[in-house]
Parts: sequence; structure tokens; C-alpha cells
Amino acid sequence: MKSLWKIALGGLLLSAFASAHAEQPLGCVEVTVGGYKAPNYDCLSQQMGNNPEGAAAAQKNQEAMNVPVNKRPPNQVGLATPAATGTRMGNTFGTSVKPQRPPN
Repeated sequence: MKSLWKIALGGLLLSAFASAHAEQPLGCVEVTVGGYKAPNYDCLSQQMGNNPEGAAAAQKNQEAMNVPVNKRPPNQVGLATPAATGTRMGNTFGTSVKPQRPPN
């Protein structure tokens, strides 16, 4: 029961501290808990988002993702490639229309 009170009191103090310091932080704070570092990803995202060239980079990334279908590789469109057909056919690729099957 005492640990529950400590957790509740800690949460209350943390919320009071957070409301008292509501301005933007100057730098990001890394917290170490049990030997593991936990960076503040919200702060890092804000720092990365303030790049004036970020909008142009985002536009180029979006254009790169929208490749027309006729320019995509065949395996992304769902077509068979020679490598995939060779794997499926086994050692009969190019010599038979029946795929290689293991002996029964």
C-alpha cells in the first residue's frame, strides 16, 4: 500500500513539475532507467521538423514513392521473374514444361 502512495505522489509531483515548465525545452533530455537510455522522441522529432529544406525533401520522397506501374520491377507488380521461375521449376527449367518433383 505504501508503494501505491509513493507512485501516486510521484505522479502528482511530476504533473505539477510538467505544468510549471510548459515552455519549449532548449535541448533534448535522455533518461537512463535500469542501465538503458530512453531518448525523448517528441523533442527529437521537433528538432528534425524545423529544417527549412524538410518540405522539399518530403516532396522528393513522395515523388520517389509514386513510381508508375510500367517503371516498377516485375516482382513488385506480381509478374514472374526468371529467378523465381527457375526456383519453382528446379533442374527442369528450360528443358521441360513439368516442374521438378521429388521421388515418391
